[in-house]
Amino acid sequence: MKKLFAVLLALVMVLSLAACGAAPAETPNTPAEPETPATEPAAEPETPAATGSVYYLNFKPEADKAWQELAATYTALTGVEVKVRTAASGTYEEALVSEMDKSAAPTLFQCNEGGVASWGEYCYDLSGTKLYGELASQDYAIKTADGEVISIGYCLETFGIITNVALLEEAGHSLDEITDFASLKAVADDIHARADELGFDAFSDAAMKNGESWRYTGHLSNMPLYYEFRDDSISEKPATIKGTYLENYKNIWDLYTTDTAVTGAEVSTKAVDDSRNTFTSGKAVFYQNGSWEESSLRDAGMDMDKITMIPIYCGVEGEEKAGLCTGTENYWSVNKYASEEDINATLDFLYWVVTSEEGTTMMSEQFGPCPFKMSKEPTNIFAQKANEMVAAGCYPVTWAFNYTPAVNDWRTGVESALQQYTAGTGDWSAVETAFVQGWALQYAAENAG
Repeated sequence: MKKLFAVLLALVMVLSLAACGAAPAETPNTPAEPETPATEPAAEPETPAATGSVYYLNFKPEADKAWQELAATYTALTGVEVKVRTAASGTYEEALVSEMDKSAAPTLFQCNEGGVASWGEYCYDLSGTKLYGELASQDYAIKTADGEVISIGYCLETFGIITNVALLEEAGHSLDEITDFASLKAVADDIHARADELGFDAFSDAAMKNGESWRYTGHLSNMPLYYEFRDDSISEKPATIKGTYLENYKNIWDLYTTDTAVTGAEVSTKAVDDSRNTFTSGKAVFYQNGSWEESSLRDAGMDMDKITMIPIYCGVEGEEKAGLCTGTENYWSVNKYASEEDINATLDFLYWVVTSEEGTTMMSEQFGPCPFKMSKEPTNIFAQKANEMVAAGCYPVTWAFNYTPAVNDWRTGVESALQQYTAGTGDWSAVETAFVQGWALQYAAENAG
């Protein structure tokens, strides 16, 4: 786990990194490296001749517009068709299963640690490509035991509790008050108690509609997993977990679902869009989400000078030094079963994305820090906040939830238990069972035979 922390801490500060060592060898399918001395800035990439096509099944709905525009730009420059289809929130796995079964399957798709068991066999070996050579560190790729590079991480993201500072101050509080779970709860309790008077509540809707619970079964679950794995020096997917910090998970979940206008069974009827709209309309001070939300908040007309992000505090000892939750579950994989022309077209497109002015600008604006040699300084305020906190001595809460076995099945079990607990038709022990025993069952099923 110490190595994982070091890697992700380095990635937080990736803007100052340069890759070391020799570049990977070229594959026959890959255009030759530009003859540029290593000490000089890389030249703007040449656009390839129009051959083959690209089909990207995009994982992130909030980045759909940006990808569509970038694809159109690339097609205008090169004549190469780039099709982008974006899966609806929480439906990526189902979309991927459906699309991969078609004759015109995606040439570019998502495969993170949790997806290797299902999709690893579809992944083209990227180890000798120019794209792989553009990584600031080879640690930002997923490799097989044989050393094949099957996925490349393309962004570093941050999540926490997005905070409307203007509303917080209107309620008579300040950011300086909030340093741990006890102080967060005290502020939230006070705002909730005066919600009618203030015209806004503490937290936006918890939004646990079926299939849209990823903020809690995925991101919030990172809190107990991170601290348990840190304590036990876990550095690879474990067959079992203990649930040491599930009481802390309960602490923050109870706060989210009591100091809010939406409680009880109604939580399971709300979608992520409902939660976002509550926040952007000025009806809540706090909203758990990530750096990917910045563009949506800007588009909604929020004053970003009055928006920040604070850590997810849950009552763990020493958490006053915690930073934001920082890592990635976003990886590019190329479909090795695509035609040679389409594979080459896809590799050319990705190389252009991570080296061109158009591509690096979009990546910086949409995703913040990116792990490539030519990545731009992030303009994303939440990415900047994560860097500031690390520079101030806070530890980044790295993404332990990437180890989840059979991720969709495991999350479905936790989602159901959380829904019942929140509605008052189930107790917390069922959440603990879904969390701990569900992990062991999914791991065993994933590794059977």
